[in-house]
Amino acid sequence: MKQQAEVTLTDKKYFAEAKMRNHFSVIDEPVKAGGGDTGPTPVEYLLTAIGGCVSITLRMYADRKGWDLGEIKVIVSQKEELTKDGIKKSLLEEISFEKEPTEEQKAKLLIIAGKCPVAKMVKGETDIETQLK
Repeated sequence: MKQQAEVTLTDKKYFAEAKMRNHFSVIDEPVKAGGGDTGPTPVEYLLTAIGGCVSITLRMYADRKGWDLGEIKVIVSQKEELTKDGIKKSLLEEISFEKEPTEEQKAKLLIIAGKCPVAKMVKGETDIETQLK
């Protein structure tokens, strides 16, 4: 299945409308960045995509194994660290389960979380080809 998102930046500064299949969302910047704060930022959507993908990947694996983990919560945060070369950005995933997995299950779930396709894209395993039309 071809996955695609179409984003149109409107004439309202940084307000954009996005269409994914038959779903719609908006993108904007906070007021302090010159936007109208009418929707999440592109970075917030990226963090959401990673969290959603990790949680779904973990659920699929747990279901195949017959593990009842209850709710799976993934909090993805952007971290910034000042280094001698400038600001280094990284992401932190904090994963929790409603029902406590065993230590053996935790070790396997940690490996499986890293197999999320969206996280793999972000880690640089997907090339991006840009074309102007």
